[in-house]
Amino acid sequence: MTRPKPDPITLSVVRGVLETTQREMTLTLEQTARSSVFNLAHDYSTALFNHTPEMILQGQDIPIHLGSLIPAMKSVAAFFQGDIHEGDLILHNDPAYGGSHIIDTCMYYPVFYQGELVFWTVCKGHLTDVGGPVPAGYNPNATEIYAEGLRIPPVKLWDRGKPRHDVMNLLLTNMRARRDQEGDFNALIGACLVGARNLVRLMDKYGKQVVQDCIAELLDMAEAHMRKLIAQVPDGTYTGTAVLEDAGHGFGDMDITATVTIQGDGCHIAVSSPPQVPYFINSYEGNSHSGVYLGLMMFAQLPPPYNEGLYRCVTTDMGPKGTLCNAKSPAPHMNCTTTPMETLTDAVRLAFEQAAPAKVSASWGHANGCNIAGWDKRHDEEYVTMVLASIISGAGATASQDGWHACGPECCFGALTSGDIEMLEHSYPIIIHRYSLMQDSGGAGQFRGGSGTCWEVEPLDSPMTLVTFGEGRRIPAMGAAGARSALIPPKVGRLELTRHGETRIITENVIETIQPGERAANRNPGGGGYGDPYARPVEKVVEDVRNGLVSLEGARLDYGVVIADAATLAVDHAATAALRAA
Repeated sequence: MTRPKPDPITLSVVRGVLETTQREMTLTLEQTARSSVFNLAHDYSTALFNHTPEMILQGQDIPIHLGSLIPAMKSVAAFFQGDIHEGDLILHNDPAYGGSHIIDTCMYYPVFYQGELVFWTVCKGHLTDVGGPVPAGYNPNATEIYAEGLRIPPVKLWDRGKPRHDVMNLLLTNMRARRDQEGDFNALIGACLVGARNLVRLMDKYGKQVVQDCIAELLDMAEAHMRKLIAQVPDGTYTGTAVLEDAGHGFGDMDITATVTIQGDGCHIAVSSPPQVPYFINSYEGNSHSGVYLGLMMFAQLPPPYNEGLYRCVTTDMGPKGTLCNAKSPAPHMNCTTTPMETLTDAVRLAFEQAAPAKVSASWGHANGCNIAGWDKRHDEEYVTMVLASIISGAGATASQDGWHACGPECCFGALTSGDIEMLEHSYPIIIHRYSLMQDSGGAGQFRGGSGTCWEVEPLDSPMTLVTFGEGRRIPAMGAAGARSALIPPKVGRLELTRHGETRIITENVIETIQPGERAANRNPGGGGYGDPYARPVEKVVEDVRNGLVSLEGARLDYGVVIADAATLAVDHAATAALRAA
């Protein structure tokens, strides 16, 4: 039977309501959440699913969340198949059930209409703590997942509208900074209910069938966009390999390879990665979907709608179980949403760029951040948080423009925010001495990569635990189309720990105790450049020097521009021409 095609006006209105509903869900999270990870950094995502369940709208939120929500939603629905009722509310974080990493906690709310399951509203957010031996969950010493925190398989928080206070109490009792976690749980619940309310009102106005017909059309529209793009790529098999650097824990550099096969308007993406390791960088299959889909979307750059229809013509193979990108329990995994996901994203993007070089773009800076925890004497309670401001890196340059400053890392693709420094200092007993762009951090090229940032902190009146995570501390973000950098150290991340007037540079993932009077400065990498840096106009290099983005040394080494007078920034054109010619 042929499905009736909705009229364009109704389709537009229904689409608008769906998009507004998703935005209202994210606004609810921002305005009602307790932790700075939610209300300042916006490390959460929302989505709408139909009863199938198929994602009918993904928010323009955190890419590391959205791809994994697709297998996670299917896994949760299958777990409770035959036992899903009006008023149920399901919680889940376990990567064995399609989750990303256990610090990212999901709420699933089934939306019934006239007694029939029609939709799901879904929220995922990064809790500031999920138990385990290390505050904030990132444990570089973990050799198995049980040393990272509390695994939560699909479990009902509400059963037919009745809250399970016993279950909630069990969970919160195992988490630090209980007040923050309880507030963020309530924000996730509220956002799901707001979404459900809007969807019911939409069906009240237009009828269930009309709404479903419109959604089916939007799914088909997204599928048509992706099929049209893939059909323009020559048939063939293309590969891309990206290097995951050794973060100093003895496992060595690792290659992750993506093989993309194009046939007609279909695409298959196969991932090859080394065996999983007893270290927190393994990625379970659900999380790896996020890396693959982000690499695809960086290449595709398609217009909305953004829904699961985009991936109907895309099949994936994450490799055998027990590998870095298809880990199996009990592999530790907490760092997986940044490492190795960003490397996997680069590999997929590079493979597509082999197929269509005209769409090449540079890599964004990889995540290199820290978490903090300690005792807040003002409230006589423990504090713990992931410092999202500490992972803000630079965006990659493109064929038409420089990379954006301070909007990375690649895994979040501009969706994270730093939050006001004053709000972080108000929330925690810390003083932030510096939050700024880093000179010479952007990759050199005809178009320069965006600058990374430096975030420097000191505890006020009691010791503070600081945990580092990520990579990008030796290998800078990949450039494109002939980009290259000669001045490497400012373009990679590191932690600078200052004690007793001496500064120690740390490039491994560590757990440190910082005392009042000591400082920790986390420096982030910039994005990769695009094109030959000697082709960058001299006046643009001079402007970057004037703005503090490039040093005199960087101008000479990276761009072949010799500035003769540091005060006036006058250029020695003869020396510049000779240097560039050489």
